[in-house]
Amino acid sequence: MSTKHWITSACVALSISVSLASHADVKLGALYPFSGSLALLGDESYRGLEVAVAERNASGGLKGEQIKLLKADAVDAGQAVGAARKLTSVENVTAVFGSYSSALAFAATQVTEMAGVPYFELGAVSDSITERDLKYVVRSNPTAKNFAEGTIAAITKVLAPTLNIDPKQLKIAIIHEDALYGTTIATFQKKLAQEQGLNVVEVLPYSAKAVDLSSLILRLKGSQADVVLQTSYQNDTTLFFRQIREAGFKPKAVIGAGGGYSMQDTLKVVGAENMEGVLDVDFAQYQTNEAGAPGIGAFAKAYKERYGTDPRSGHSLINYVGAKIFLDAMEASDSLEADAILSSVYKVDIPEGKTAAGIGAKFADNGQNERAHTAIMQWQDGVLKTVYPESAAVAKARFTQHK
Repeated sequence: MSTKHWITSACVALSISVSLASHADVKLGALYPFSGSLALLGDESYRGLEVAVAERNASGGLKGEQIKLLKADAVDAGQAVGAARKLTSVENVTAVFGSYSSALAFAATQVTEMAGVPYFELGAVSDSITERDLKYVVRSNPTAKNFAEGTIAAITKVLAPTLNIDPKQLKIAIIHEDALYGTTIATFQKKLAQEQGLNVVEVLPYSAKAVDLSSLILRLKGSQADVVLQTSYQNDTTLFFRQIREAGFKPKAVIGAGGGYSMQDTLKVVGAENMEGVLDVDFAQYQTNEAGAPGIGAFAKAYKERYGTDPRSGHSLINYVGAKIFLDAMEASDSLEADAILSSVYKVDIPEGKTAAGIGAKFADNGQNERAHTAIMQWQDGVLKTVYPESAAVAKARFTQHK
């Protein structure tokens, strides 16, 4: 081969290599619990991210390149650390999205921070995730404190006015699973209730793995609690409802926080007649007024077209909305370098009520979205309907007084 021919061939090969590199996929990590006890809501959360990425790819991707989502399964903190290390050091992802579970997020973000890779939290609620002075951690969803605020508002803004009762006259019991999630929300609930002069008669923790809550329910009956606030997962939610029915305990209201109260699967186990009138404070669900959550109908349609079923809970919606916020910021950034992405994220300014989940977006210096909030829903005739705030409500709250 002549020198001239060799040089020409090398230049062509280099040109092809550069061309391929310039059109490589943008790799993004998706760290969720896809197996284990949290798998159902972990997968539901991931689906929201997946729909947002599919929409972004259909409109040209990021900076003209298609997005490739790399799924990473983690069932506990140890696996979250390993998954985050693989995503950042082996796969070299541009950013990591996750993760539904506070414990997983808390562990994984320590790895991504050291690697200098942005971590976008779309669903984990523990306030401590954004209270560690981490540069590359940003969260779009509401926090545990927001959930606690929602449950107290459910008493003062929904229950008491509907029943025409002074909220300070109600006896309130707080029960919660005893891990980070439940304990954090319960601590805020107690503090907020005291600040507003509400009467908390019991604060009772229990294990989410408990198979018998009868002694706890006896305590509730003995305290003559009018309102029960429960922070729980699905199994302990269904156990609680089965055993209060067996014990004949009928408070004026039960107010749940989180996925255990918002899932259709819970309704199927407990029965629509037993969930009737129960309030749920959570991410926005699908029976929400479009005026307060523009785009919610389009998302529900896209979800059903992709997965062949209606959304299983609002976790997919809040992840979809958060993913869109961050993907749009990445597209608007000067480059896909970490610092440029973060700079673009901190310029985001979306008013409340202008996304499909009803939240807005404006990020504080610690990375927390200051315009994230929960919604208050109620199970009515087998359907979870938004009853507060009024801009997003599709029904008025209603309660049956028990003698």
